[in-house]
Amino acid sequence: MAKNKQKAKNRGDAPALGLVGSLRWIWTQLTSMPTALFLLLMLAVAAVPGSIFPQRSVNPELVAQYLDQHPVAGPWLDRFQMFEVYSSAWFSAIYILLFISLVGCITPRIKKHAKALRTPPPRTPARLQRLPQYHSMDVMEGQPDTPTDDELIDDAYKILKKRGYRVERREDATGRSVAAERGYTREIGNLLFHISLLGILASAGLGQAYGYGGQRVVVEGETFVNSLVSYDSFSPGSNFSADDLQGYSVKLDKFDIIFDRDSKDYFGQPLDFTAHVQVRENPDAEPVKQELKVNHPLRIDGADVYLVGNGYAPVVTVRDGDGNVSYSGPLVAVPQDSVYTSLMVIKVPDAKPEQLGFQGFLLPTALVGEDNVAFSGDPNAINPQLQLNSYYGDLGLDSGEPQNVYVLDTEKMTELNNRNLDAGGIVLGAGDTYELPNNMGSITFDDLKRYIALDVNYDPGKMPIAIFSGLALLGLIISMFTPRRRVWVKLRNEDGRRSIEYALLARGEDPRLERESDELQKIFDKAWPLASQEQDLGAVNG
Repeated sequence: MAKNKQKAKNRGDAPALGLVGSLRWIWTQLTSMPTALFLLLMLAVAAVPGSIFPQRSVNPELVAQYLDQHPVAGPWLDRFQMFEVYSSAWFSAIYILLFISLVGCITPRIKKHAKALRTPPPRTPARLQRLPQYHSMDVMEGQPDTPTDDELIDDAYKILKKRGYRVERREDATGRSVAAERGYTREIGNLLFHISLLGILASAGLGQAYGYGGQRVVVEGETFVNSLVSYDSFSPGSNFSADDLQGYSVKLDKFDIIFDRDSKDYFGQPLDFTAHVQVRENPDAEPVKQELKVNHPLRIDGADVYLVGNGYAPVVTVRDGDGNVSYSGPLVAVPQDSVYTSLMVIKVPDAKPEQLGFQGFLLPTALVGEDNVAFSGDPNAINPQLQLNSYYGDLGLDSGEPQNVYVLDTEKMTELNNRNLDAGGIVLGAGDTYELPNNMGSITFDDLKRYIALDVNYDPGKMPIAIFSGLALLGLIISMFTPRRRVWVKLRNEDGRRSIEYALLARGEDPRLERESDELQKIFDKAWPLASQEQDLGAVNG
């Protein structure tokens, strides 16, 4: 073994690192700043597929539709978790590695800077004239106010300390001097920026783990209670628990829309949306009337409730062939255009003797064109009308497979009403009832209400992210605009002639170093009776 090592040494080969050495090398590479920057870039690139492909946590129906439309590429994308990007193994790996890299980068720098804060300013150079900014001044002797050596050193100490320098008196073989340094906050700002970046990452992870989001459609007169069963769709965080839901409720009293009635070019376009609601922060609290508007969410116990949609909800009653009420209540109609022509679907699985289905449109202001086809002429409900086709048969709900509530599967159903059939289509005005063919029952258009679509978001990491973002900006400003400087003031006694010389040195680029030198010169001129000043030898030598 020793011979092999000696041979490797003779050949000039590097010795084997071994397990510990390899781990140390990997840790060194991982915790370097270039690696942290590379991982940050990778995290940004890894987030791109989340904006390209639909995500299951946001819209599982859209993911299922994508898989149906792309039978070859879809399954492969699913294997690589492209529909679950932000919870995927590869995204999480980049995220965790970035977090570890930043911690490994910052920790040694904190220790090093803490040591630097306790370290006195560097020793006074023997030849100050070699530094970039250098001045020398003779002290006038024989004047009543001529300072002593101690007074000169004390004055220099006080002047530099007042200007924010960390100062120290010195006395060595080169003479008596004052050493000063400032700009330690520059590194503090740099560390604050990186620590804040860590805080942002940790806060984002906190929101991802314990936050949740959900959507709910609320019709006028209905109440939304913040519970799992109340949501139409719900996206929990990875560590979410039903106990985390706050017990508030929101009741929609009325929804108002203001449409443009004055402009010729934009006539009929919505100008303002206002939902008049009653909010209870808990079951025992008194209801509080509030207004919910677009971009002005309700903030309830840490959750944000946004107004993201609206439309009409026709109230209908469906009776089956036996005369029994099989369905009664409001139905969400999905707007298709600017005048709120709305698609609606009715599924009545409890009807007898056959299940019933309806699909068609709600026209808020029904008008008939020259081609004898009805259309909506205004978004306000001036002359509401339902135009429907009806079907009977198997709705497919008993199979257990999930269905889109806004789509009617007529594959196993028989058409009852259609404008091309002898029975014609179903046309209902407010309060009208239509008897279905073949004694299949009837449908009544009872009333017309409005609904709103709510988006509920609870993110416990949102406020910490805002705080850490502000701290990161503050740290960046401090690190960019705080110069790191050193100053030395030395007292010289040669042949009975006393002089003061001082020099400045910047650590890094500092275009304001010369200005600082001029400011010190003015202060020294005012503080001491000086006979003459030498030229900036440092600049000349440079």
